[in-house]
Amino acid sequence: MPGTAVVVTDSTASLPADVAESRGIVVVPLQVVIGATVYDEGPEGATPEMVAEALREFRPVSTSRPSPAYLAEVYAKLAADGAPEILSVHLSAEMSGTYESALLAVRDAPVPVTVVDSRQVGVATGYAALSAVDVLGAGGSVAEAAEAARARADAATSLFYVDTLEYLRRGGRIGATAALVGGALAVKPLLRIQDGRVVSLDRVRTSARALSRLEDLVVEAAGEQRVDLCVSHLANPDRAGDLAGRLAERLADNLGGREVWCGELGAVLGAHVGPGMVAVCVAPLLRS
Repeated sequence: MPGTAVVVTDSTASLPADVAESRGIVVVPLQVVIGATVYDEGPEGATPEMVAEALREFRPVSTSRPSPAYLAEVYAKLAADGAPEILSVHLSAEMSGTYESALLAVRDAPVPVTVVDSRQVGVATGYAALSAVDVLGAGGSVAEAAEAARARADAATSLFYVDTLEYLRRGGRIGATAALVGGALAVKPLLRIQDGRVVSLDRVRTSARALSRLEDLVVEAAGEQRVDLCVSHLANPDRAGDLAGRLAERLADNLGGREVWCGELGAVLGAHVGPGMVAVCVAPLLRS
């Protein structure tokens, strides 16, 4: 809406398209490179199915950030459309150069742009962007909205199970030693995002035990708080759906009638975790 500060985020925030559109959030795509072809992440470009297939076939898959020039164009267009200020909320700078691109783009922006490093990956960044919109919608300043985004992201817990650490190793998101140990022991790793990075949380012998442990960890993270909850997967819909159903029952009081989001992880993040991954984000609501 002209005259109102606009929130920008990136495609790794994993917001459903209808949610982003209805809340006025502008989503900037990251890119996926499959073989020699570059695609924007999204339904018209790189999809999770494409990435999962390429990984299974051992075709080269990599990802790249949006360029500073591209983000500068986005900011300029929003300014031309009447945005007096922009708040740009992005995935962890420890995991991607997107935050750095945004900082560089700010130099050429015709209106003030505040850039937030969520220190998170996936829908935890999306929830941070939504909280920023809530603050702006209630008449808060961009500075207050940025603080709300940081607080929501900091309070969120992002946990995930992977079939193998190999894809994270290839992308440099986890150390080669950790990947080697995990493979040698034939364990199913449980991981989390901590201080903006992927860290090892636990190792479990079977997939079933790993997902059961993941469920318990999510319930523990929720505690007595009111929360939003999202279950994501890559090429593992049955297990993700079962987990979402169990969590909806166990955390019914925490959810207060809000639905558990459940869907396939985006292509960019999927490229780094591989088929079979199941992730859960539990994001406590900010106190009014």
